[in-house]
Amino acid sequence: MKRSLTALAACAASLAPAMLAQSRTLEFRDVLLTFDQQTIDSAGAFLVGELERLDQTLHAPLAAVTWSRDITLREDVSIADEFSAFTNSSFAAAPGVSGSGKAWVGKDANAITGIALDIGKTTSPLPLWAMQLGWTLPELESAQKLGRPVDQQKFAGMQLKYQMDIDEQVYIGDTALGLTGLVNGAPVGNVANATNGDWANVATTPDDILADVNELLNSVWSASAFAICPADLLLPPLKYAALVSRKVSDAGNISILEYLRQNSLSNAINGRPLNIQPLKWLTGRGAADADRMVAYTNDQSRVRFPLVPLQRTPLEFRDLRQLTTYFGRLGAVEFVYAETVGYRDGI
Repeated sequence: MKRSLTALAACAASLAPAMLAQSRTLEFRDVLLTFDQQTIDSAGAFLVGELERLDQTLHAPLAAVTWSRDITLREDVSIADEFSAFTNSSFAAAPGVSGSGKAWVGKDANAITGIALDIGKTTSPLPLWAMQLGWTLPELESAQKLGRPVDQQKFAGMQLKYQMDIDEQVYIGDTALGLTGLVNGAPVGNVANATNGDWANVATTPDDILADVNELLNSVWSASAFAICPADLLLPPLKYAALVSRKVSDAGNISILEYLRQNSLSNAINGRPLNIQPLKWLTGRGAADADRMVAYTNDQSRVRFPLVPLQRTPLEFRDLRQLTTYFGRLGAVEFVYAETVGYRDGI
């Protein structure tokens, strides 16, 4: 019996180093997941979360909207309106003296020409946008105890959804409702391929790119009877980045982007540099999925977007729930003067 106990002790002693090494390996591997009894007794930490520092900041999904930068709002619409409309007036006058377009008259004239007027109305729908927020009282109490109010987070999510919907409505409209936006407007007829294009090709020179931009600006200027030269240009982000990174020449000290701003037709006509901005909605927006650039003037009298700001219903208590609904109206981009907008594809 004594020999058996002695052999068992010797066996245990020989296995102890291996078991200790294995124990240390497991302890190192699982150190972030478990606590042994000694740690619990000495620190009083019964849950892993008690030794964890949680950042309470709300980290929402990555998203960017730019609609407020690129278009002016029409703010005279209200929640009671179901359509937004505007008029365009056309004038006509008969010539005066034969062979002259001026309204000349003699002192004894008994027939004087007049002005003919035609008023056309353009109507667009104002669809109603709404989203309901709700939570139960137990959810609200639990979230407040944790320091993460569920009502505030749901409101932040609703605001993000609202901004993203406006962004899409402004730029490309809505396919289901048959509405178009700023970069694919149905009333815009000045659509063509860029003269040179292929800006990503290193063989395309800064002068080629400037020629493409000036051709578009000149085309829109001509279409408006030389009344309005576009002051704003929107480009796909990758094309915009390429213009920023490339210099005019090896000896030059400015980027192609700055070169376009300073040497465009817009700067010469309007007396200020062309406003060039990147826009994600232009990637693959042109014919055959080509990139598109847009030239226009960001002015309420040229192009605008009807918007009724959000309102909300009073907080409603229903069984254990609290409910409130936010609602507003998003219109369709109004091209008051469609001839002041132009598109070029294949850049």
